[in-house]
Amino acid sequence: MSGCQPVNTPIEEGLKLCVEPNQVSTDKGRYQRLVGRLMYLAHTRPDLAYALSVVIQYMHNPGEQHMNVVMRILRYLKNALGKGILFAKNVDHQSIEVYTDADWAGAVDDRRSTSSYFTFVGGNLVTWKSKKQNAVARSSAEAEFRGMTLGLCEALWLRLLLQDLGYLSRQPIRLFCDNKAACDIAHNPVQHDRTKHVEVDRFFIKEKLDDKIVELPKIRSEDQLADILTKAVSSQVFSKFLDKLGMCDIYAPT
Repeated sequence: MSGCQPVNTPIEEGLKLCVEPNQVSTDKGRYQRLVGRLMYLAHTRPDLAYALSVVIQYMHNPGEQHMNVVMRILRYLKNALGKGILFAKNVDHQSIEVYTDADWAGAVDDRRSTSSYFTFVGGNLVTWKSKKQNAVARSSAEAEFRGMTLGLCEALWLRLLLQDLGYLSRQPIRLFCDNKAACDIAHNPVQHDRTKHVEVDRFFIKEKLDDKIVELPKIRSEDQLADILTKAVSSQVFSKFLDKLGMCDIYAPT
């Protein structure tokens, strides 16, 4: 890959992968080895999370188009070797924020949705996840509730961890979701027939709202950081969000 052409994003904008009926086969062992090494790297590289969540789905039946995406991730890494998370000093070190998003029925093969979250402690990014949901969501609200619940559970765990370390946080967790319908239903105590299938997640979130453990501030879709964990975005959006996540290149001239 020493002579490859670098790219600015790990996955092409708008790309949707699937298993083609007559797809060209590729070296399965090589594919699995490359993806396995990239998974290890992704523990400290949130910019790789979505692209890897996509290629991981084809570990047992990779085709040429899937290998091309893996090669693109390597080309992106060549352009971003020194990227990492910069932790900044913050006096409000007990604050917890979580950005959650879901891409409803985004998977072409089985129409499952993707849940994602970024969690921040004291303004610094600490955990993230991009994961395909275990079951098909019948509505965007259901997909969003699953994503919100996943992110909220992570934030609650971080809150308990801080308490164990002696930092008792009195502040509510701030959960940012850009789906207005999901936020409205979470606040609404009236049970709607069309949302009965998501009532467990809804009541879980509603309970935390009533107990003042979590709050749902409004956020615009263009400011939803977790968007880059559910879909392949443009290089401009990708770069803007990486800056907001606190990622920088240690080799960049200052």
